[in-house]
Amino acid sequence: MAKQIAHAVMHCFLLLLLTGVAVATARGIAQGPEAVDEWFSKLGGAKKKVTKLHFYIHDSVSGRNPTAVTVARANTTSTSPTLFGLVNVADDPLTVGPEPNSTIVGRAQGIYSCADLSEIGLIMYMNFCFTAGEYKGSTLNMLGRDVELYNVDEFSIVGGTGVFRLARGLVMGVKPPKIKFILDLLPKLNEYSGE
Repeated sequence: MAKQIAHAVMHCFLLLLLTGVAVATARGIAQGPEAVDEWFSKLGGAKKKVTKLHFYIHDSVSGRNPTAVTVARANTTSTSPTLFGLVNVADDPLTVGPEPNSTIVGRAQGIYSCADLSEIGLIMYMNFCFTAGEYKGSTLNMLGRDVELYNVDEFSIVGGTGVFRLARGLVMGVKPPKIKFILDLLPKLNEYSGE
């Protein structure tokens, strides 16, 4: 039995290793410890580049196919006027246009939680995982606070992978009137493409 488990673990490890090699090749950017060390050594003299992106997040919390679901709530969440303690996870489509059937360029995957006792305010941790186009296989990591009553929210880009390694910048979340859960994001990123 122990031998079978060891073989299963070894096969799983080899599968993950091969998957990692396939993903690294698909991303088109050097992967692995030595390649990353070389990439960092070239970074010192690199010119900073600004990349502007514009896409829409479609966050659906109800219906037949929700893209965000509640995974935890405090005992007091149901009596809190701000839903304090509510935690959701999301896997939302990122699209080119505001229509839900617009071309999908990636996914917004992460966690958001009601974390304010005095107003409806969310703390958001999202990874923008690009699945199509020139950034396919790369990610951007977003962190920030979303206040329901604000028309525009600012979030920080605190990192990324692939062509967005070491990305930093700003996301402006604009809430169109009468369209809930669709954010128009315009990040301005300073990043080094590694090319």
